[in-house]
Amino acid sequence: MKQVQPVFEDEQVALLRQKDEQTLKAVYRQNYPIITNMVVNNGGSLAEGKDVYQEAVIILYEKLQDDSFELNCRIKTFLYSVSRNIWLKELKAKNRFSETIADNEEYLELNWEEVNQVEDQYQAMNEALKSIGEPCSTILKDFYINKSSMEIITEKFGYTNTDNAKNQKYKCLKRLKKLFFTHYYNNERIQE
Repeated sequence: MKQVQPVFEDEQVALLRQKDEQTLKAVYRQNYPIITNMVVNNGGSLAEGKDVYQEAVIILYEKLQDDSFELNCRIKTFLYSVSRNIWLKELKAKNRFSETIADNEEYLELNWEEVNQVEDQYQAMNEALKSIGEPCSTILKDFYINKSSMEIITEKFGYTNTDNAKNQKYKCLKRLKKLFFTHYYNNERIQE
């Protein structure tokens, strides 16, 4: 089963393909701690972790410039996997190689049933967000993904005050929730 990207990650991938520096910086900051932590927990220094991570980010960035490349996992998963492989090669080259690397807790003991359920939920949320329409789609993205304040949203959409904007956001959330469950349960029935 192909993993479905969360909508905001689809947007990040599209912006990275367009060589958007702000998005590159945001992706870099979001994933830096987990990679450096993995390297440090496996016999490396913080500087080595930074080098490994920078190399992984460059690989991601270069791959995304190739139109035939399709990212079929989350950005974090791709960067972690590439970084892990780079670090294993470095350990081997330095004769400090062990057969395994201690992964961070969140990568241990995957329950595939739960993973598939989360993937189905991502897919249902993507479908719900695509079908919710405007202005709800933009309001929810601005508030939850772009972290815009209600004041900014009020001004952007021309609401008379923040209470009206909050009320609209609430209605949009209710609508999104309804669409999500419709898509989620329809997909569940299709798979059965």
